[in-house]
Amino acid sequence: MAIEPASAAPQPSDVDLAAAFHAKHQELVKEIHSVVVGQDRIIRELLTALFARGHALIIGVPGLAKTLLVKTLAQSLGWEFKRIQFTPDLMPSDITGTEILQTDRTTGERVMTFVKGPLFANLILADEINRTPPKTQAALLEAMQEYTVTAAGETFHLEPPFFVMATQNPIEHEGTYPLPEAQLDRFMFSINIGYPQRDEEIRIVEETTTRDFPTVRNVFTKDEVMRYQSLVRRVPVSRHVMEYAIDLARASRPREKGADPFVDEYVEWGAGPRASQYLILGAKVIALFDGKPAPSCDDVRAVALPVLQHRIIPNYRATGEGVTPAAIIERLIRSVKEPDYKKK
Repeated sequence: MAIEPASAAPQPSDVDLAAAFHAKHQELVKEIHSVVVGQDRIIRELLTALFARGHALIIGVPGLAKTLLVKTLAQSLGWEFKRIQFTPDLMPSDITGTEILQTDRTTGERVMTFVKGPLFANLILADEINRTPPKTQAALLEAMQEYTVTAAGETFHLEPPFFVMATQNPIEHEGTYPLPEAQLDRFMFSINIGYPQRDEEIRIVEETTTRDFPTVRNVFTKDEVMRYQSLVRRVPVSRHVMEYAIDLARASRPREKGADPFVDEYVEWGAGPRASQYLILGAKVIALFDGKPAPSCDDVRAVALPVLQHRIIPNYRATGEGVTPAAIIERLIRSVKEPDYKKK
């Protein structure tokens, strides 16, 4: 009598995965808040970028717990974390790795061996990325875009998941190398982090001066994160919401047909198609966070500021009159109407 092979365990449906993700996301946020006080918006936007397979640029003054937040996130995910302090003398090989001459213990021969740099980790904190020369910035940005590192004439693949959070100090400009617009476009989100509220600062001082930081529990495995990142791609989006996201990105472009005169007056360059992609991906993640089956136009608006503010370049007139990208985006959100269902 032949023995039939055991059948494979049934795979959970996307509905079940979405429900599990909603619950685990709440658990993850709670774990991060066991160490980080406040910063609800920052945490939500960072996690949105992570599960959309994007990268995030955080702009804020020193001392606002940016490093602590990323380290806590890495611990709660169980990821390998590396912090790279960018400096003017940092070379590409300092972050990608370099070849060194070593002796093979078995043969005694001298051979060149590639030693991996700090980029070979799951979560990278690129601290003060604008302090390093463009060549080193480009090495990091290649890894962000291609998930590969080229060194010593060879291409090495980075192990997924891979998430980069870069920081910039908005106060100091001397001795810095501002990221070109084409490189800024590689970041899904640009996040402005401000000072905490008074009650939050009281909690920060009280908790950090009376006890040690608690041990952070691992909430997600790497495989789970990648499974949920794939789930995000499968979340359905209505034509209505997709067209709204595209219209919002297109409305930021001056001299576009039907453009708001305000945009023609104050914008030098608007957001490209990558913005439309990230508006949809971000809205999908937000919908899953909130336990919804599909994103709405409200979810698109929720991610509009971090997606668009580093992709909209104000002109000289805007700079002179103090019109910021945030003000332009606020105007776009008010002026761009949702597509009419009746015309479908």
